[in-house]
Amino acid sequence: MRKVYHKILQVSGNVITVEAEGVAYNDLAEITTKRGVSLAQVIRLNHNKVYLQIFAGSRGVSTNDEVRFLGKQMQVSSSENLMGRVFNGAGEPRDKRPAIMEKMKEIGGPSVNPAKRIIPKRMVRTGIPMIDLFNSLVVSQKIPIFSVAGEPYNPLMARIAMQAEVDVIILGGMGLKYDDYLYFKNTLDEHGALTRTVMFVHTASDPVVECLLVPDMSLAVAEAYAIEGKNVLVLLTDMTNFSDALKEIAITMEQIPSNRGYPGDLYSQLASRYEKAVDLEGAGSITILAVTTMPGDDVTHPVPDNTGYITEGQYYLKNGRIEPFGSLSRLKQQVNGDTRKDHRAIMDTMIRLYSSYKETCEKQSMGFKMSNWDNKLLKYGAFFESRMMDLSVNIPLEEALDLGWKTLAECFEKAETGMKTDLLNEFWPKT
Repeated sequence: MRKVYHKILQVSGNVITVEAEGVAYNDLAEITTKRGVSLAQVIRLNHNKVYLQIFAGSRGVSTNDEVRFLGKQMQVSSSENLMGRVFNGAGEPRDKRPAIMEKMKEIGGPSVNPAKRIIPKRMVRTGIPMIDLFNSLVVSQKIPIFSVAGEPYNPLMARIAMQAEVDVIILGGMGLKYDDYLYFKNTLDEHGALTRTVMFVHTASDPVVECLLVPDMSLAVAEAYAIEGKNVLVLLTDMTNFSDALKEIAITMEQIPSNRGYPGDLYSQLASRYEKAVDLEGAGSITILAVTTMPGDDVTHPVPDNTGYITEGQYYLKNGRIEPFGSLSRLKQQVNGDTRKDHRAIMDTMIRLYSSYKETCEKQSMGFKMSNWDNKLLKYGAFFESRMMDLSVNIPLEEALDLGWKTLAECFEKAETGMKTDLLNEFWPKT
């Protein structure tokens, strides 16, 4: 039997303080009040003082209520039966179906030993040209989508969940509007992708501590599936909400703030989640794609700034499109040489010509006379934006490559592309 404590020293927001011994960080406890039993988690230890965050909030908690430590950390099921289910940040069912208690495992464990990892060498196909063709997503990659509020990053995540060629999708939502939660659930269900998806959803009205648990819940399940040989894609939205939850609790704990009020260990907190991305030899893999919203479109904000040092590139979502210049997949060279031999040539040539198109647009806006070459670039740029950058475009990589050749042929002569003769002879569309 675990010892029961009958005195709460302090109630501050949703955090309570008790004096206790033999308690570990992240341990769970039950708070017995007149309203019933609430679950809490240890978030700080200071000698014999223990600080606990109450999941359901501190309303109704008094200083003479009972606190009983459970001697274990938060656990989540890793059963196959999770497929198609929706849970909250505490692992409780949101879909009004029975809880799953089999194959339980603790969340928030260490990342995989680097010696057990293998070099990434497989592509995750999404059907989105700006990803597959220009900045390929690679198995075991960790990469954010940098965006601002109002951009369609959640619809983009839903499309990737529907189309990505992986075994399992795990969607972790943090601070979601209820409409966004329903959008994810209904969209995946309508397109038949919910049966291979596990959802952990924290809405804006849920307790803050559950927001912190969502990435750990998602990644713990992903690890279990990866060990069983499945390729798992973990989609997290939005890591800025996760970081804001860290800040809120740090303020409650009266910790000394760092940049813009965020806790000093923000980098470590983010890195401990992102580093769960792995490709296991003889087993499966975990790939992490996470939305990071940038307040005021400021990439120097602490959350995107720290994220950029941890992850392997980024996708910039701006004006409803994935921008080709700000976006970068640092691992794309691992895979795009093995897809089709014209992949790198088409990628480099189309981006180079699109850059020239942007310069021509600036000249046009300043009233310069357009040359014949400028007019070709203007035609090409319009095609590129509608055929490649539009997020509604949904085609396999091979079709995107063929469409790239078609676009070049409609706008330029062979010699104007600057591509190798052998590629032009093999792939240039026959008139």
